[in-house]
Amino acid sequence: MLDREVLEAAATWYVNLGAAPGCEDERRAWRAWLAEDVRHAEAWTQVERLHQRMALLSPDTALPALADVRARRRAVNKLLGLLLLAGAGGAGLLSQEPLSARLAQYRTAKGERRELQLADGSQLILNTASAVDVHYGDDLREIRLHHGELLLQTASDPARRPLLVHTAQGSVRALGTRFSVYSDDQQSTVRVFEHAVELRAAAHPDTALRVEAGQQSHFDTLRIAPARPLEDASDAWTRGMLMALDWPLRRLVAELGRYRPGYLACSEAVGNLRVTGAFRLDDTDTVLENLATSLPVRVQSLTRYWVRIDAA
Repeated sequence: MLDREVLEAAATWYVNLGAAPGCEDERRAWRAWLAEDVRHAEAWTQVERLHQRMALLSPDTALPALADVRARRRAVNKLLGLLLLAGAGGAGLLSQEPLSARLAQYRTAKGERRELQLADGSQLILNTASAVDVHYGDDLREIRLHHGELLLQTASDPARRPLLVHTAQGSVRALGTRFSVYSDDQQSTVRVFEHAVELRAAAHPDTALRVEAGQQSHFDTLRIAPARPLEDASDAWTRGMLMALDWPLRRLVAELGRYRPGYLACSEAVGNLRVTGAFRLDDTDTVLENLATSLPVRVQSLTRYWVRIDAA
């Protein structure tokens, strides 16, 4: 394990560069520090791995415009604590993913998609950073989406067993359909492409909302939102594409962040810029480059795992 002094230096460089990402003098000094000692490069690699593995360093915790010396010191101490914990073998303690999700039957990493054929012939596609369990019993066909997104094309079942997708917020019952479910910590979003589904919030399992083809809705544990028209190309991710139709830039950046490791954000100054286009999810670096040429923005990359979009 690297000693505390080296890790603290790496954390300090990280915070200083994040506070002044456009300062070339600072970057030259940082590169010289990296070249001084192999331990410096190893410490910096640990910082990048922390980005890549957990994506838990946000501008609210370590990378705001830290002009205040005390604020920078607090950010350094926070990052140093994470590095020491990870180096002590406690990286798993930093993950917020429950054990049941980490042990799920089927999983995808960030940026990965996976297609599966289930026992009844249904087609299941998992989107980026998703985890599911599938259980087919005598009376029910059940899929538990721990987190992430799936698209399900259901097959007819000779035994006529209901097919349910469970999330932390409730359940979705398929009615001979093609639909997607996205679940995060706050809510589940359901988009219906064929036929219909029934939604139930966990707190009210006896109350259902029917959502028809061409509609979408979302729900939390207490309530279900009214159905509204489905956005165009909502299933484009199954083909490795993201379709933005007059989106604010902040929404596009948030979606791209689901598919790449580390920190990706844009400043408030450019968050409302409108974006329309088709973007390849397997090459988000090129997407960011294209944004810099088509919008009045500049893309600042501290490393591949820390990218911020600001006004040009």
